[in-house]
Amino acid sequence: MKTVNDITALRQQINEWRQQGLKIAFVPTMGNLHAGHIALVEEAHKHADKVVASIFINPMQFGANEDIDSYPKTLAEDQQKLIAANTHLLFTPTADIIYPKGLDQQTYVKVPDVSEGSCGESRPGHFRGVATIVCKLFNLVQPDVACFGKKDYQQLQVIQTMVDDLSMPIDIVGVETVREDSGLAMSSRNGYLTEQEKAMAPALRQALLWLGEQLKQGKQDFHALSKQAAGKINLVGLNTDYIDIRHARTLAKPGPTDTELVILAAAHCGKARLIDNLQVSLAKS
Repeated sequence: MKTVNDITALRQQINEWRQQGLKIAFVPTMGNLHAGHIALVEEAHKHADKVVASIFINPMQFGANEDIDSYPKTLAEDQQKLIAANTHLLFTPTADIIYPKGLDQQTYVKVPDVSEGSCGESRPGHFRGVATIVCKLFNLVQPDVACFGKKDYQQLQVIQTMVDDLSMPIDIVGVETVREDSGLAMSSRNGYLTEQEKAMAPALRQALLWLGEQLKQGKQDFHALSKQAAGKINLVGLNTDYIDIRHARTLAKPGPTDTELVILAAAHCGKARLIDNLQVSLAKS
């Protein structure tokens, strides 16, 4: 695997592959890689001849009092994991390379509607930062395919909408969430959890599964059901941020005839903010 940290070297390698007629897949990350990230790389191999990964802790998507300063940086270990997964190229730019004029003077991308609510409400400006960095990385790497985890479901829909709206010739592939044996979705922030908190954290997933069953049984009081699910989460010691039931593609509030839904949820567990989701298909009436 080749590692580059400047744009010129990145583009030179991409151009060489393009001249050879090779197809390129891309996996953008913020590092501190786990099995969920490696699953993205493995999926990328199914769609292209060459796989490019990036590691960049994007300051634009962190808000005030969030954990950018303490976010784990494990480049050497990450490189070994990517080598083992047969990644061809790793791009590791600095913030000065990505945002040479600084954040205040940076052109940004904002995706309406799907960026609002849920994590968009809890973390103002977060998805503007996500859309901007992904758009910029897409322009730099120019992939044919890009892989993103379904754990960050709202992020996946934001990126898909951006690609559609801006007519980017990139296929977005959503990859199923990789989980711990307990059911907890794998996340770089799980490293913040104590042993006691690791035992509590699966309550988020369990509440989503319960809520999904209620929906499949035909219950439609979404507000009351979400409140009950939040109560189950809080009972074990987590602090629910939100539980939202939405249309699976648009993330709008579902109508009475919508059958493809997604439950989006976030909760605080000690220092970690956990997110998860569950897609639910209802029987057509």
